[in-house]
Amino acid sequence: MDIDWTPAAIAAGWAIILGGAGGALTEIGQWYRDLRKPPWQPPDWLFGPAWTVILGLAGWSFYIGLTEAPSPEARTGVWALFIANFVLHFLWSPLFFKLKRPDWALAENVFLWLSVVGLMVVLPRLVGDSFAGWLNVPYFIWVSFAFVLNGKIVQLNRPFVTGAPVR
Repeated sequence: MDIDWTPAAIAAGWAIILGGAGGALTEIGQWYRDLRKPPWQPPDWLFGPAWTVILGLAGWSFYIGLTEAPSPEARTGVWALFIANFVLHFLWSPLFFKLKRPDWALAENVFLWLSVVGLMVVLPRLVGDSFAGWLNVPYFIWVSFAFVLNGKIVQLNRPFVTGAPVR
C-alpha cells in the first residue's frame, strides 16, 4: 500500500491537534471533583486513551476521504465535514471545563453528535468507501455515551451560573 504523505500528515495533524487541545482544555480541578456524577461514569484515566483511539480512527477516515474523493467537490465536502467536526469537538471542553457550564456543553454536544453522524453517513457517500464511515462508529458511540453522561451531570448539579461554585 502506498501512502500519500501530505493527506496522511493532514489527517494525523487533525487528530493530534484535536486530542491535544481537548486534553489541554480539560481541567480536572476541584470544581470538577465537586460535581455530582453518576456511579456509571468511567474513571478519569480512561478518557485520554479512549480519545486517542477514537481520534486515530477518525483521522484514518479523514485520510481515506482526502485520498479517495473522486472530485474536487467531493474533497471540499470531506474538508467541510472534518472542519465542522473539529470546531464542534474543540468547543466542548472549554464550555464544560473553562466556563464551568456543563449545560452549555450539553447543548453544544447535540451539534457535535450530528457532526459525527455526518462522518459516518455523508463521508462514505462522498468518497464511495463505506469503511471510511465505519471507522467513525467508535466516535459515535463515545460521543453518544458522553452526551448521556453530560446530561446526567447537568441533571445532578443544575442550575449553573458562570463562575459560581457547585453547590
